[in-house]
Amino acid sequence: MLAALLYGKEDLRLETVADPTPGPGEVVIRVGAATTCGTDLKVWRRGGHARMLKPPTLFGHEAAGSIVALGAGVTGWQVGDRVVANNSAPCMTCFFCRKQEYSLCPDLVFNNGTFAEYLKIPAPIVQHNLLPTPDDLPDALASMTEPLACVLHGVARSNVKAGDRVAMLGDGAIGLMFVAALVQRGAEVLLFGGSDRRLAIGQAFGAAHTFNYHQQPDIAGLVRELTEGWGADIVVEATGVPSVWETAIACGRPGATINLFGGCPRDTTISVNTEQLHYSELTLKGVFHNTPFYVREALALLASRTIPFEKLVSEERPLEDLAAVFEAMKQREVVKVAIAPSR
Repeated sequence: MLAALLYGKEDLRLETVADPTPGPGEVVIRVGAATTCGTDLKVWRRGGHARMLKPPTLFGHEAAGSIVALGAGVTGWQVGDRVVANNSAPCMTCFFCRKQEYSLCPDLVFNNGTFAEYLKIPAPIVQHNLLPTPDDLPDALASMTEPLACVLHGVARSNVKAGDRVAMLGDGAIGLMFVAALVQRGAEVLLFGGSDRRLAIGQAFGAAHTFNYHQQPDIAGLVRELTEGWGADIVVEATGVPSVWETAIACGRPGATINLFGGCPRDTTISVNTEQLHYSELTLKGVFHNTPFYVREALALLASRTIPFEKLVSEERPLEDLAAVFEAMKQREVVKVAIAPSR
């Protein structure tokens, strides 16, 4: 089959590799659509990921398709079933899983390789995070289940209440998904990003105000101006840039929750004003990944079609165009692209 392999920083190659064969408890799917993601872009630019993969490796982690082969012992599924598979599954037995803190499981099984004709799904994911795709949900939308599950996990950890004013820093696909999910919770969202085209999507998702940060030299000051001088009730950072983490903290009111969602490069640090942290009773939260509960919630939300998530898919392209797609993502010319593998 034709597949994309990541070899290092911005070194992505299409190669012909052996078709996958399912082992016990595993399934193989024919990829119907694999969507690109900001995490993929970061991994491509950085040449790896501390938790999910080390090159050289098959690449991509969002996909939906149809089962073409079942491993020994797999029950409840048939060849031809349309499915979406999360890119991970927790072990369900460790210290953290027993506390239902599944995203902290040290034995999370990750799966990469969606930019390919076929994808093998490991047994733990088949057991815990393989879901049937609703008949009327296109593969390109179903493949967004994983990032939306991460967002719903992040929203829940932010303790958002109806009427809260939320400063959203970042207009990538994750940031825009956050806007939609926060607005559903009754929040008033102030969205900051660098692309007027993406900010327009944020408006379509319900953002109350949108701002191009290129034209805003003092984001924290503007947030205070819009909140009677206090700052936002909730701040969500979704860029993965350390300096923006610091801006996020500066945007919060006393008592605010600051959700530091965007993963920064390994070994980076930020500075925190201890007086502000202590006397303003700030809550700083790092939120990572998703859980089986939010995977199911995400697919249900996508299937409901209550939010026009299709606006995030800038275009559909064949697998052969993948290198050009990542260059377009690097230049922020597209949000998400649905890759249709060759047959």
